[in-house]
This record gives sequence, C-alpha cells and structure tokens, in this order.
Amino acid sequence: MSIAIRAARPADSALVFAFVRELAEYERLLPEFDATEKQIATALFGPQSRVFCDIAEWNGEPAGFALWFLIFSSFRGRDNLYLEDIFVRPTHRGKGVGKALMQTLARRCISEGWPRFEWAVLDWNKPSIEFYKSIGAQVMDDWRICRMSGDALHRFARKDGR
Repeated sequence: MSIAIRAARPADSALVFAFVRELAEYERLLPEFDATEKQIATALFGPQSRVFCDIAEWNGEPAGFALWFLIFSSFRGRDNLYLEDIFVRPTHRGKGVGKALMQTLARRCISEGWPRFEWAVLDWNKPSIEFYKSIGAQVMDDWRICRMSGDALHRFARKDGR
C-alpha cells in the first residue's frame, strides 16, 4: 500500500470540487456551500490563479486533498502558507494520508523559506484537533477567526454602514 502526493492538474477540477463538497458535508456546512465546479477550476487553473491544491492518492485512488494559498505576515516580512482545506475520505483515514499531505506542505514551507504554516479547525472537530497536536501544531486558543459575509458584508460596505 502506498501514498502519493501530487499537484492538482486542470483535469482534476471535478475531483477537487467533489472533495470540497465532501468536506462541506463533513463539517456540517453544506448550506454554505455554493461553489461551482467552474469556479473551483478557475480559482486553481485560471490566468490569475493564486490557489493551489495537492491530491493524495492511495494506490492510485484519490484519497484526499489539501487546498492552500499564500498569506503575507508583516511581522515576519514574507509570505506564509495558509491551508484553507484538508480532507481525507473516510475509507482512507488512519492510513497516514492526512499526515502525508501536511508533511508535503511543511516541506514546501521549508524549501520556499516561508516561516509559518497556518490553518483553522472547528472547535467541535476533536479528532482533527488531536491529530494536529500529535504532529506538533499549536492550537492557538487566544486567537479567533473573524468573518464578514452576506448581508452583514453588504450593509457594512455601504457608505452609511447600515
């Protein structure tokens, strides 16, 4: 049995879309999922692409993915890798697939000179939190993610702020 990690290719657009949908379902966020396969393909492979994806295969079968992009840290004065999504299909969990994806990204950080590798995890997702801790990640309880979207975003964007 073997794990292979490779960069996603344009022909993988439907697969990446399927992985993102499976992740949304797993995270109980399917009502928020409104991406299309075309949007995913454009984000990954369009002329102004700034998003990257690695595919994990178990004996040639798609097993998981990691979708990431670069963020800038003014404190560090350079780019950092931000992992937007990581997902391993249930049939492939416990085989080292997630760890292989994370190690691939960590190695990329080292080779590119990026000092940080960051991501978010839902507070109820105890198996993932324990996995992240087991690989040496610090779960930063003192930081909270802030998000503005939908009606709140539109209201705030208006000049009067209402």
